[in-house]
Amino acid sequence: MATAPRRFFRCACFCSENLYVARYGLHVRFRNEEQLRQDYGPILRSRGCVSPKDFQQLLEELEQEVKRRQRLGQESAARKALIANSYRPARPEIYNALQDVVLAPEFLAASEYSTLPGADLKGLLQRLETVSEEQRIYRLPVFTAPFCQALLEELEHFEQSDMPKGRPNTMNNYGVLLHELGLDEPLVTPLREHFLQPLMALLYPDCGGGQLDSHRAFVVKYAPGQDRELGCHYDNAELTINVALGKTFTGGALYFGGFFQAPSALAKPLDVEHVVGQGILHRGGQLHGARPLGTGERWNLVIWLRASAVRNRLCPMCCRKPDLVDDEGFGDGFTREEPPTVDVCVLT
Repeated sequence: MATAPRRFFRCACFCSENLYVARYGLHVRFRNEEQLRQDYGPILRSRGCVSPKDFQQLLEELEQEVKRRQRLGQESAARKALIANSYRPARPEIYNALQDVVLAPEFLAASEYSTLPGADLKGLLQRLETVSEEQRIYRLPVFTAPFCQALLEELEHFEQSDMPKGRPNTMNNYGVLLHELGLDEPLVTPLREHFLQPLMALLYPDCGGGQLDSHRAFVVKYAPGQDRELGCHYDNAELTINVALGKTFTGGALYFGGFFQAPSALAKPLDVEHVVGQGILHRGGQLHGARPLGTGERWNLVIWLRASAVRNRLCPMCCRKPDLVDDEGFGDGFTREEPPTVDVCVLT
């Protein structure tokens, strides 16, 4: 009997929780005007939302963002279909199945070690850089320099095309969603299943590192006149890998706080500089952000790694049992446990 494709869902909180207001540096919950005033009035005033005009502008922006999120899945699927039918890549080899030759030798060695019988955390840590033992932040080379360059050329070609483009996430405005570009199946899924999962199982067994079953992958771009920095936040993921692709830039370091630390309590963040080709591994709940870009352009591949066995119990965005709604593709990584089915053909 054929197995039906696994279905993934989104939590209904996506349309009401964690709406980011960049100019006030604040994530808010939004249901209506009265609730917004009651929950956030004092802090909004302290951050410059003072006049009735300020508040009305904020209200309109939040209402528009809610509508955008409600349409997101359907519009993303339409963009993906149009790109598949009409876009002509500049570097078609990028769309071939992932090969070891594009991966850094250090990454291959660490991943291979992680699959060996008897592999343990101590042995793995000898094969990568520990950025912070306390915060469990690590770094290692992921891609070769030629692959980073080829991927950047393809991304820039797509950026300059007339194809429709979606925002990479709810905070960044510039970048590319890799599933819309058609790079999930050949690149990101095998990277997660065959290379990242063994690593993450040893590094983060308590965060679902050995049970990763979906992801959301996107490239973010920082440049003059576009996004230059990113406020502190958590990722909608159990685990994250952030790989610097290029180009030439100064500034833009990641900074980290505590695990699910309140942004207002961030006192002594840990700064981590980007190195082209290298990936920074951290827990999704690790408070982090990006320092302002100094010069040049910075492109990073970010993969949110998700484990339904973990998030099905508690949505990391609303901290409640997820209220599941239908979505496209991997959704936000939630699954619904279906009752076992009986193959009637076996019984006859």
